[in-house]
Parts: sequence; structure tokens; C-alpha cells
Amino acid sequence: MTLQTFLLLACALLAIGLYGALSQQSIVMIMMGLELMVNAVIVAGAAFWYYVSPARPDGQVVVLVAVTLMAVEMAMGFAVQTAIFRSSEVDMTDMATELKD
Repeated sequence: MTLQTFLLLACALLAIGLYGALSQQSIVMIMMGLELMVNAVIVAGAAFWYYVSPARPDGQVVVLVAVTLMAVEMAMGFAVQTAIFRSSEVDMTDMATELKD
């Protein structure tokens, strides 16, 4: 596979994630869209590392750090969503705007 193929995959993931994040009202679906966008960045970063300097391990470290941060971010997001749902039965973004009062 070429670098262009990986970048095309990253662009497709980014577009699908952006559509998912902007078109949904469910907080979980918005987080899934954000997850796809972060995955697109990881795929693009890994592809650039593989084609620019495959002998150096620094690209692998950056990808592992990004995957770890992505997992932590999603765990925190789901914890916040669970806390909001348990406190006031809110699972849609338009209903969550009432919580700021």
C-alpha cells in the first residue's frame, strides 16, 4: 500500500467521524464520531512515520501515546455521560443544555 492509500483512508475516517459528530444528538454517538476523527489522525501519523523514517522508533511511541490518550479521553467521556444520565436521565445534547441552570 502507498502513502496516498493510507491518507485516503485517514480522510475517509475523518469525514465519517465529522459527519457522525455533527449529525447526531446522542452524546454517545457524538463521542463515537470524535473517536473516528482521532483514529484518522493516528492512521495518518502512523503512515507518515512508516514512509518517512521507518528505522526510528519515535513514530511508534507517538502512535502509542495517541492511542493511550484516546482511550483515556473516551473513558472520561463515558464516565461523565454516565454521571449525567444517572443524575437527571439526560442522554441527548439538547436536553443537556438545561443542566447549566
